[in-house]
Amino acid sequence: MKNLPSEVVDKIQVFDRLSDQAQFTGFDDGNAERTINITTRSGKNNGQFGKVYAGYGTDNRYSAGGNINFFNGARRISLIGLSNNVNQQNFAMQDLIGALGSGGGGNRGGGNFGGNRGGGGGGGNRGGGGGGGFGGNSAGNFLVGQQGGITSTNAIGLNYTDNWSSKVKVTGSYFFNNARNRSETTLSRTSFATGGNGQIYDQNSQSSNNNNNHRANLRLEYQISKRSSLIWTPRISVQNNNSSSTVEGATRESETGAQISQTSTRNTAQSNGYNFGQNLLFRHQFAKPGRTISVGLGTTLNANNRNGLLNSENRYARRNGVDSLALIRQQSETETNSNTWNANVNYTEPLSKMSQLQLSYNGSITNSKSNKETYDYNEATQGYTSLNSILSNRFDNQYSTNRAGLSYRLRSQKGFLSAGVDYQLADLSGNQLFPRTFSVDKTFQNWMPNMDVNYKFTQTKNLRFNYRTSTNAPSITQLQNVFDNTNPLFISSGNPNLKQEYSHTLSLRYNSTNVAKSVNFFGGIFATFTANNITNATVIANRDTTLTEGVLLTRGSQYSRPVNLQGYRNLRAFMNLGLPIQSIKSNLNLNGGVNYSRTPGLINEVESFSNNFAINGGAVLSSNISENLDFSVSYSGAYNIIRYTIQPQQNSNYFSHTARFRLNWISAKGFTINPDVANTLYTGLGAGYDRSFTLFNLGVGQKILKDQRGEIRLTIFDLLNQNNSISRNTTETYVEDTRTLVLSRYFMLTFTYNLRNFRGAVAKK
Repeated sequence: MKNLPSEVVDKIQVFDRLSDQAQFTGFDDGNAERTINITTRSGKNNGQFGKVYAGYGTDNRYSAGGNINFFNGARRISLIGLSNNVNQQNFAMQDLIGALGSGGGGNRGGGNFGGNRGGGGGGGNRGGGGGGGFGGNSAGNFLVGQQGGITSTNAIGLNYTDNWSSKVKVTGSYFFNNARNRSETTLSRTSFATGGNGQIYDQNSQSSNNNNNHRANLRLEYQISKRSSLIWTPRISVQNNNSSSTVEGATRESETGAQISQTSTRNTAQSNGYNFGQNLLFRHQFAKPGRTISVGLGTTLNANNRNGLLNSENRYARRNGVDSLALIRQQSETETNSNTWNANVNYTEPLSKMSQLQLSYNGSITNSKSNKETYDYNEATQGYTSLNSILSNRFDNQYSTNRAGLSYRLRSQKGFLSAGVDYQLADLSGNQLFPRTFSVDKTFQNWMPNMDVNYKFTQTKNLRFNYRTSTNAPSITQLQNVFDNTNPLFISSGNPNLKQEYSHTLSLRYNSTNVAKSVNFFGGIFATFTANNITNATVIANRDTTLTEGVLLTRGSQYSRPVNLQGYRNLRAFMNLGLPIQSIKSNLNLNGGVNYSRTPGLINEVESFSNNFAINGGAVLSSNISENLDFSVSYSGAYNIIRYTIQPQQNSNYFSHTARFRLNWISAKGFTINPDVANTLYTGLGAGYDRSFTLFNLGVGQKILKDQRGEIRLTIFDLLNQNNSISRNTTETYVEDTRTLVLSRYFMLTFTYNLRNFRGAVAKK
């Protein structure tokens, strides 16, 4: 928030924003999104603010960027950009809040923080569709997934909001991101098998990729009349990527330590694709209060193309003491296309002043096509001309849903109750056209109940219960029965016989606020149970094994494919208590939680379960002394308990924590100092991964120019040169520890200039 001028901000609100359709009908469709709303003060809706910065440091490190925001009545234009090679892969959240969350004169500024949904509201994989998109200024439209390693990033974003007339409101955005990533990874993976025949796989890998991403989003709202409105939310993204990787890996028996296979593999790939989607929502209120109708139409189009080269040398230890050598030189091309069309209708009818009935229908159809062709290198032709039918496949599939439902809603001064049930008929059909033809056709029928109860004990104490059911169809990648040998020691394929998942999700949340004492408490319990969970069946080859299509799985290799299993569940609970510490003008937040997940899997045709328990807790002490002095001290710790139903000798307990101190101080003459110290500890992971390290970043600067709008700052990143990146990943079939390349110590000198220019208020027309 620090980039927002304090004299401009009137109030800040954080809330769960319902979808456009849910806001209109009053029936929550489960598509809420966490949103921040910032309202500007009266008379401060005409001007500009922002900042620009540029810095250069040791090892040719650089960082530049900024944001500028233009206000002119209801019109707001924000431009944001960054360019750096110091691993800042996304815009800072305070910059995004300034660009997206700046409302004018009591109007909501918006800025959704629920991920990249902007304009969603369609799709069939979660039971047939949603209830209208969120629009063009979601923060997710300006964010990309964080990559490990070291990334150089160039990015720019543009956000536009305006009222074109008293009946037309528009919000649009454009985003471009170029990311060049370099990563080095060391991992150790222990795979489980019955009879003590597990395997340990050690790998060193290097990779690089260059990714370009364009996104454009629009939200156009037209108030046709007093009772009718139309909302259109189109979006498009275009992406291309060039990547290369080298892998040196070896597998050994977990019992004896004897090496049984090794690989030296290089992959290169070029891929590109686009995604287009749109949602059109019509809403109408009849003369009778509470009687409404809304109609939504959605479309999603996807296309992706990938060309790859694989060169691999693989050695396998034979029991007779003579190793075998397998060389692979292949070129592959994969084309995937899909389109989704959906429509939904919701009609509400009042039963009384306090109750309402909703009738709903939602239909969707998704068509997908995937074609993979793999060619072996032919010495005679000196080219990739020999079609490998085992690694090639052509597959089409269609998933359609029809869902109709009835819901009842009762309101009172103490809250509301909403309950209903949907009936969904889904059809999943697939046709393999190459290398051999076959088809599958499955029909699923589900009753899908839902309930939402909100009870207000007082104006500041609230309890909410929510229950929902959903379905999830397998993707075309999971259905396509083609082998993937990107890593020849870990072969995978799809499974055309997959069924859709069916999940029950329950939540109970309580919050309480004592305004007079500035004390707040909130907590929650969440549970998910999934039938026909899509998980993995793994074959760990302790001897040469022939798979379907005559594929030989050599001793020391593994093969996995998705299957449906029962028994998945996830349970979690959390709490947070916030209270003031008046003596030091600070706030204390205490938090804690527990999490339990149970994931099924198949290992050599034996069902196994991974049971993961986690207990976490923490505290944050943050000051509000003044604008020139603030600090925070925080601690978070997590204790993990992992239990497996097969090979219990692989059970483990491990602990991690992070303790952090941050200080921001500005002297009367504009001298600034900003130490940031964080200690991270891992224990229980094993040799090479148990460690404690401290990341100490330090910044010192001097405010300059009129009104101290400029600053010269020296930043030292990782002063102690101890930075590390360690993680543990546990699945139903293996446990894996990973160490990844990180940015090391550097010094940087940066100049920053803050823009402030506000004139009188613009009169409303």
